[in-house]
Amino acid sequence: MSNTIRLTAAQAMIKWLSVQMTDAGERYIDGMWAIFGHGNVAGIGEALHAYQDVFPTWRGQNEQTMAHAAIAYAKGKKRTRAMAVTSSIGPGSTNVVTAAALAHVNRLPMLVVAGDVFANRRPDPVLQQVEDFDDGTVSASDCFRPVSRYFDRITRPEHILTALPRALRVMTDPANCGPATLSFCQDVQAEAYDYPVSFFEPRVWRIRRPAPDAGELARVAEMIKAAARPVIISGGGTIYSEAEDTLAAFALKHNIPVAETQAGKSGLSQDHPMNFGASGVDGSGAANAATEAADLVIGVGTRLQDFTTGSRTLIRDGAKLVSINIHGYDAAKHGAESLVGDAKVVLDQLGVLIGNYKAGSADAAAREDWLRAVDAYCARPDDQLAKPTDGQVIGAVQRGTTDTAIAMCAAGTMPGALKLLWQPSQGGYHMEYGYSCMGYEVAGAMGLKLAEPQREVICFVGDGSYMMANSELATAVMRRIPFTVVLTDNRGYGCINRLQTMGCGGEPFNNMYVDCNVEDQPEINYVAHAASMGAYAVKAAGTDQLEAELKAARSRNIPTVIVIETIAKDFPGTGLETTAGAHGYFWDVAVPQVSERQEQRDRYAEYITQISGQSLVN
Repeated sequence: MSNTIRLTAAQAMIKWLSVQMTDAGERYIDGMWAIFGHGNVAGIGEALHAYQDVFPTWRGQNEQTMAHAAIAYAKGKKRTRAMAVTSSIGPGSTNVVTAAALAHVNRLPMLVVAGDVFANRRPDPVLQQVEDFDDGTVSASDCFRPVSRYFDRITRPEHILTALPRALRVMTDPANCGPATLSFCQDVQAEAYDYPVSFFEPRVWRIRRPAPDAGELARVAEMIKAAARPVIISGGGTIYSEAEDTLAAFALKHNIPVAETQAGKSGLSQDHPMNFGASGVDGSGAANAATEAADLVIGVGTRLQDFTTGSRTLIRDGAKLVSINIHGYDAAKHGAESLVGDAKVVLDQLGVLIGNYKAGSADAAAREDWLRAVDAYCARPDDQLAKPTDGQVIGAVQRGTTDTAIAMCAAGTMPGALKLLWQPSQGGYHMEYGYSCMGYEVAGAMGLKLAEPQREVICFVGDGSYMMANSELATAVMRRIPFTVVLTDNRGYGCINRLQTMGCGGEPFNNMYVDCNVEDQPEINYVAHAASMGAYAVKAAGTDQLEAELKAARSRNIPTVIVIETIAKDFPGTGLETTAGAHGYFWDVAVPQVSERQEQRDRYAEYITQISGQSLVN
């Protein structure tokens, strides 16, 4: 019996991917999203067809958005499973680059198999080939290098014997997790090679849980025991570590308030007594007050980016900072005392070391005041004919969905509003805010529903973001993947308009349709547009109708799009501080130093005062 099998390189890749397994006995790579073109149709396309019974192929409408769906799937699966994406050699590949950057920033796994030029160079330059006048090795897929955790160019068929295991090693590494890119030369995809039969034996990929260093652990335990007013800031790493219940028990036993980042929100259910809400720029008054007063801030699985830290103004001078993180790079940010390790393992071991320690810093009254303010702000409006605020829309969705619904979004006004106002059960929140990529929402909702088919998925998207990328609605229709899109129409880029006018002192310009120097305002029929792709679409006249349509959507097996017009000026962090407990923390966005306008000069003076409170190292 031969110990080799003759296959093309592309066939060998798909055959190998089909037997890479998880501990639960499932494929780790749950299929490949594909738009075929010059550079992947003949090689990878043929291979996917040959193995379609054991490795599914998913057809997208746009390379970027199908990759967004793959990323949302991995996020929904808490990085325990992932998907692959293949593209052609030119614009198909560069379309995926934005999605790869999104995955890279958010530490989410995705396998990108990008078509590339001919390794043998015989027909060069081929269609869609990018030529560098001074470097013959450059191709369009080199754009993936800065946004990939692992990059490899396959120029010989035997290269996949090492490249594929290396790619999955990175994708399943909790510290270095992110996108892996294989730039696969199109002629090599079709070349045959005698591969070892042993290469195709099933392999189980296990995600490790690194234990902390004993010295680091002991130092942090002593810091906690010495603290009078500690606070925890919980990020996405808590969820990826599946440490939600561990954190819940730890915070409750030791009476430590928990503030949440965008990625960490819903690690604790909203009704957990130690959940003080969102942290930072778009944070709750309760959470930010606790952090301001803290003598010790404990980051768990967070990158501590600017929205979380109020651009380094939230954690006060004199407070100590600990960062528990799976990667030393993140753990050392802002001069923190680093504690490197898996969040669940670390919290379990810290709990043993600090014993019956109990902090006295949890202000239950502040938490209840914040929740009451949120309820009031999100309450049903009396006038159903008036345009609602974004908060009133969120309240209607909260009332019209099930307790286990997942709210998801990515960019615009809604991320800040949802972070502050949405009250989820555990796991009921999915936000892409590391890259805040407009256009993620619809495709992301589809990928999330594939990952969590038992839960109701609610996609919040503004009209601006919907216009950027909506075509995966057609994919969801043909695949019968049901989710609900709540499309809030404020006639433009309302969020960035507020940043331009309120945040930076500028004049309204080129964001809202009314400020675009055009004679005729566009009148876009979003209902007709969504319906044309096969979705069920309706325009809600008010929040009561929105609630009713949300309930009706649960009976369908296709996406539902509910359009509702909203007020453009509603914004957590401006007028909302006094109405829903938002603290309105500083966000550092550079203001022009020179201007002819007095309003701009006044805003610059305010900006100088604000940045004076920043700590370069906390």
